[in-house]
Amino acid sequence: MSGAQVDSEFRTGWPSVVSAMVGVGLGLSPVGFYTVGVFAPVLAQKFGWSFGAIFFGITVQTIAAVVFAPVAGLLADRFGARPVALISLVLFAFAFMTFALGNGSLAVYYGTWALLAVVGSGTLPMTWTRAINRRFERRRGLALGIALMGTGLFGFFSKPLTHWLIVSFGWRGAYVGIGLLPLVIGLPVALAWFHEPAGRVVKQAAAPLEGMTLAAALKSWRFWLLGAALLPISFAITGPLPNMENILHADGFSGAEITNLTSLIGLSAIAGRLAGGFLLDLFWAPAVAAVILSMPLISLWLLIQPTLSAGEAAAAIGLIGFAVGVEYDLIAYLVARYFGMRAYTTIYSILYMCFGVGAGFAPFIFGWSFDRAHSYVPILETAAALLLGSVLSLLTLGGYRTPVTTQQQGKQEVAFLKKSSAKNF
Repeated sequence: MSGAQVDSEFRTGWPSVVSAMVGVGLGLSPVGFYTVGVFAPVLAQKFGWSFGAIFFGITVQTIAAVVFAPVAGLLADRFGARPVALISLVLFAFAFMTFALGNGSLAVYYGTWALLAVVGSGTLPMTWTRAINRRFERRRGLALGIALMGTGLFGFFSKPLTHWLIVSFGWRGAYVGIGLLPLVIGLPVALAWFHEPAGRVVKQAAAPLEGMTLAAALKSWRFWLLGAALLPISFAITGPLPNMENILHADGFSGAEITNLTSLIGLSAIAGRLAGGFLLDLFWAPAVAAVILSMPLISLWLLIQPTLSAGEAAAAIGLIGFAVGVEYDLIAYLVARYFGMRAYTTIYSILYMCFGVGAGFAPFIFGWSFDRAHSYVPILETAAALLLGSVLSLLTLGGYRTPVTTQQQGKQEVAFLKKSSAKNF
């Protein structure tokens, strides 16, 4: 592919990148996660709930998403990503606004979190990245990095916006205000710019998308290795983030210092998206993953130390945020390279489940460990061991697999030609 062809990828594909960035940023993945901490003190005061009970809503959402994300993936593979993403974006917006109807019942509160996952699974990165993976080849990693930095952008501005909405309109009005964002920003952008190239190909028996079927992927050891590695990686990387305020408080930092330091999470996540995407286009993806996902090992080591300076805290937060910034585009890139596009969203959704389980339960387990040990040191040490072993396992994935569609006795079979490892580096 010539330089002109590479440049043409962004000239023709930028609407998909921008719409995906907005859709991901205003979807299920970041909205509840980044705003719950701002709503928590208000809900605790209003209804007398404990912080643990409030944050357990994230776990409820994760459990529901584990069930319904594959359903959304199957629908996207069957009907296309555009209708699934658009419908889910609208339903997710209204579901989030139902938090404003809270009456003090934890059952209703948890039910709303579950509802978010049921109707909002179509807004997860698996749908938005499908169009990007089909439009981009040589600059796929960078395009994915730009698109998925939407989560970091939302994480950066969501906390002060939510706080302002609560002060100006009350907590109920704030839930409505945040819920309107997918409708007034995300939906118009997606309607105008989110389109899959040659969408009709999905339904043409004569020209199917290249790649593995779900059944073939489930027989691949690479699929199971990725799933086994992603769960502990997500546990180790995302677990400290919601607990970071308490970690820093235990180290003697003031409230103002904690606010300034934790704001680095969103900015470093954006940097991770861009840098990771750029590197994926230049080097073998598992090697890029091993390097970037190993960075939080330094963070965990710093957080374990008896004393922590402001500079060390900033470095620890920045390295974790940088790694968090690369996880979704890494999954998208690996699925496209190793399994192809034929069942992309379905395969992505199942691997996302593995990542989501680790990310969803980690904050609760980190907090539970602190309650029992009165220290984060034991769980941080455990996380470091899990992270190291899982990251190293990614290096066994081998060369990318190039899908080649063939016909045999009226049935489609997918064969895979292994690229030279030297070519991948």
